[in-house]
Amino acid sequence: MQKRRRFEHASTLEERLAEDTTQLREQAKTLKPGPTRDHVLRRIRQNETASHLSEWLRSPGLKPPV
Repeated sequence: MQKRRRFEHASTLEERLAEDTTQLREQAKTLKPGPTRDHVLRRIRQNETASHLSEWLRSPGLKPPV
């Protein structure tokens, strides 16, 4: 059985998601409407959702999302 590779990230998940989202927003500004731009916008929404879920899971009270 193979061992899993483990990675130590220098930044938190939220920081990586925020950085990726910022880069994707800049990229979306330069793209014309079409499937490529739609894909970039979908990734932005996915990053934002992942960030919100991560914040919710790390919250002390685990309140339902708003």
